[in-house]
Amino acid sequence: MSGSLVESKMRWGALLAVTALVLVAAGIYAVGAYQRFEESRNAVSSVGVTASQPLPAGSFVLFRNTASGQGYGNAATVPLSAPGGSRAVSGQECDRVYGTRDKVVCLKTNRGLVTAFDAVVLDRNWDRERTWPVPGIPSRTRMSADGSMIATTVFVSGHSYATSGFSTATEISLPDGTSGNLEDFALMVNGERLLATDRNIWGVTFAPGQSDVFYATAASSGRIWLVRGSLSAKTLTAIHDNVECPSISPDGQRIAYKKNDGGALAAHWNVAVLDLATGQEIVLAERRSVDDQIEWLDNHNLLYGLADESTDGDSNIWKLGTAPGSQPSLFIAHAWSPSVVR
Repeated sequence: MSGSLVESKMRWGALLAVTALVLVAAGIYAVGAYQRFEESRNAVSSVGVTASQPLPAGSFVLFRNTASGQGYGNAATVPLSAPGGSRAVSGQECDRVYGTRDKVVCLKTNRGLVTAFDAVVLDRNWDRERTWPVPGIPSRTRMSADGSMIATTVFVSGHSYATSGFSTATEISLPDGTSGNLEDFALMVNGERLLATDRNIWGVTFAPGQSDVFYATAASSGRIWLVRGSLSAKTLTAIHDNVECPSISPDGQRIAYKKNDGGALAAHWNVAVLDLATGQEIVLAERRSVDDQIEWLDNHNLLYGLADESTDGDSNIWKLGTAPGSQPSLFIAHAWSPSVVR
């Protein structure tokens, strides 16, 4: 056997040995990381919690609990009158939640050999009513006031709105059990149908008292619009530029949203409010970048989540008035994805 052949076999043998060691080390790290994660989830919660119970009879805030310890990542509630008080943590893990007095929609990640994603509708006792798969990473969800319609947005590619080339899938589940993919709706811009194939639609909000009307964000060819949707006509009509993740006020008169002033490569989202009747836009005083679909606390105050800068995996819900000059204040610590239920 020639010397070069022997050397080649030795190199391959060494490479295989190193590869095996790397795989073993990676496996050990993964097992250790999972064990540490499970230990942290089973630790005593860092905030006051009560056992799982039905949805409250009075007004409440539904959210994803991000306090370390037991119940991390689970849907939870606090009374609207005492947002800083003890929270009731359910047994349902969710990435995003939204709800009414009688129902909760939960977007969740099912981790395993193959990671999958589901939308789950829960009744007021946290029991499953129905489940269906969604085609990507959970991003946004909303439910109509009567609980009959549910909107879901997921990332099919990418995992952030700040990532170049992300792609979303947005569907509305209807009362008859069918669903509509908003990619199939006609997108109307300046009176003409936009036929471009590079369309993204995300962040649905249902108009109160109007079963056919919703609002959402549509984007194509580098442009972004607030669109008014019609379920019966299957149309999306652009009505304002540069509106992302809209949220309509309880009285139906204003839209709150995030507005990017940092460009495509360095997104920075301000909080803004649009008067639907006059078209007047007000950019509010929050200086941090808010990558969330804002929730209305009432007709004059907003709620949104921001990552906790000191702790990975944690976040907080902040409150901001819509009057010019209003400053943000902490509303619920260790929380994410707020939904106000009255």
